Amino acid sequence: MHPFPSLHHRITHTADATQAVSIGNFDGVHRGHQALLGTLQESGLPTAVLTFEPLPREFFRGTDAPPRLSSLREKVVALRQNKVQNITCLPFNQALANLSAEDFITQILVKRLRCGLLSVGHDFRFGAGRRGDLDMLCRFGQAYGFLVKEQPPFLLDGERVSSTGIRAFLQAGKLSQAAAWLGRPYALCGRVVHGDHLGQELGFPTANIPLNRRPVPVKGIFAGRLLSPQGNWVAAISIGLRPTVGGKQMVLEAHCLDADSPDLYGQQVSVELYHKLRDEEKYADLDTLKAAIDNDVVNTRNFFAEHPQDSE
Repeated sequence: MHPFPSLHHRITHTADATQAVSIGNFDGVHRGHQALLGTLQESGLPTAVLTFEPLPREFFRGTDAPPRLSSLREKVVALRQNKVQNITCLPFNQALANLSAEDFITQILVKRLRCGLLSVGHDFRFGAGRRGDLDMLCRFGQAYGFLVKEQPPFLLDGERVSSTGIRAFLQAGKLSQAAAWLGRPYALCGRVVHGDHLGQELGFPTANIPLNRRPVPVKGIFAGRLLSPQGNWVAAISIGLRPTVGGKQMVLEAHCLDADSPDLYGQQVSVELYHKLRDEEKYADLDTLKAAIDNDVVNTRNFFAEHPQDSE
């Protein structure tokens, strides 16, 4: 099952019943986040997540903010897959940045979300100046009738799983380590659009997914899979600027192997990355580029021949 829900699903939610709530960026919805969400399930209450758009670090740091692991759509899909019933996405603006920790609790947690259980990480901070902490939450919880559960760090091989660590793995081309911390292969989602058909002319038709100026933590040529409502295919994937043809914007291109050029135009697809083959390069001419793509296809086949479980 490959859900590609419309964001017209309710992601701005006002509760009509007491809920088990967690708050955060949930960038990547990695295994640490998944453990946090598991405590919500155990409560027996309706489950809810409060997140923000843009992410607070993007609001404060602008273009200096590190690239996201997941877009809002990708985050919503992952939260739904982890059985979160209600998602509230607040616009992070100056008014929210100025909201005191006390008002955040009373106006948002208590009044809007009707929080009965709050599950947050051990280092959770909130409110203007990051003044709010677990001690404040526990005090207000006693006054307003909600329980606070502190989630300890989630460790793998003695290391704390974090979005920052996953981003570092991805930027270093360590896709298997990133997948271990995410609990799934790293993937990018988007809508397939018409390109310039250069791939078709070279003998390698591609599904083209614009990244819409979105900074991403990966760049290069990869072996992976394309998942769509029509089916799933092993693919050789390029993420970059296409320097050989003077490209100026980042684009994702996926050449599906062993497929009769599936018609994916207009469809939402997910592209999973399993192994980095090489960095993006600028070639002297299209013949040299074609030879490199030929080699990428061979190396993609070889990777999945050696890792058949990943092609399923």
